[in-house]
Amino acid sequence: MASERDEPRDEPRHETEQGTKAQEPPSERHQVDRLNDSSAYQQCFACGARNGSGLHLVFRQEGDAIVTEFIPDVRFQGFPGVVHGGILATLLDETLNRTAAREGRWMMTARIEIRYRHAAPVGRPLRITARAISSRARIIIANGEVVLADEPATVVATAEGTFLPVPADYQRQAVAQFPALDGFFNS
Repeated sequence: MASERDEPRDEPRHETEQGTKAQEPPSERHQVDRLNDSSAYQQCFACGARNGSGLHLVFRQEGDAIVTEFIPDVRFQGFPGVVHGGILATLLDETLNRTAAREGRWMMTARIEIRYRHAAPVGRPLRITARAISSRARIIIANGEVVLADEPATVVATAEGTFLPVPADYQRQAVAQFPALDGFFNS
């Protein structure tokens, strides 16, 4: 069964009175979704819609927070029935990083500190949130948490991360190797 995460992202559309599809008005059409990769590349393990082994995370903004959900299956377990800590770290790292993407800045993780507080059972939906706590020219610091979506008082893990700009040399090399990334760093 295909999910919303598996379907390609097209420009927003709405139904006209006659029931046919029409494009949104220009003012709405030109808004950029900085939280989700819409490039032709989309191979990131965490958020890449075209990565068959990936997590296919889709992000949204709720107030000042960046939010995503994830339902881990047995492929993501460490101990039997428990989500691997590396998967939880990936969920937090990617969500924390989206606080920079929201500002139109593609940054890389310089440091992340995670505190694991409760086992995350396989098959239970997780809710991951992040907020920027400091944003300067060359550095963003963000914190976040993973909770059980159906039991939000149960905090699975918390994190604080520091993010720095992706070096210009790396950006050029990445685009040279993967032309589908052209324009990605300037979204």
